[in-house]
Amino acid sequence: MEGQIIAPAAVLVLWTLFLLVWMTGKRMNAPGEKVDMSKVPAGIRGSDMEATLPKPTVWMAHNHTHLHEQPTLFYAIVAYAAILGAVAQVDVMLAWLYVGARIAHSLWQSFVNTISIRFLLFLIGTFSLVGLAVRVLIVACA
Repeated sequence: MEGQIIAPAAVLVLWTLFLLVWMTGKRMNAPGEKVDMSKVPAGIRGSDMEATLPKPTVWMAHNHTHLHEQPTLFYAIVAYAAILGAVAQVDVMLAWLYVGARIAHSLWQSFVNTISIRFLLFLIGTFSLVGLAVRVLIVACA
């Protein structure tokens, strides 16, 4: 069962890398916003280009940043669960729920970005992460 909890974390890593490639492609080939890299000043960051890019491209970049924030806690708690070796099916389900909510959040933010729905997806992920963390803490303290 310990190996099964690693799979959702690996999927989230792959999703983050996929989003990085997708976002970079959108930044370089934004509709009506072809970026001539020879004219981009040295040292410019992607966030410096936000005013010139379409909103969905900027939303995707923001989401990529989000995938390096709270998910770091997810990776840690999954590692702790695997190290403890006391992973139950509910833990694996909570991990998959977290990953599903994060991917849905990414897609929603990248294409629609209605805050109320995005926040609901964020809460689903957060509550599943809290549940997983509490379960790991209980095992660690037993």
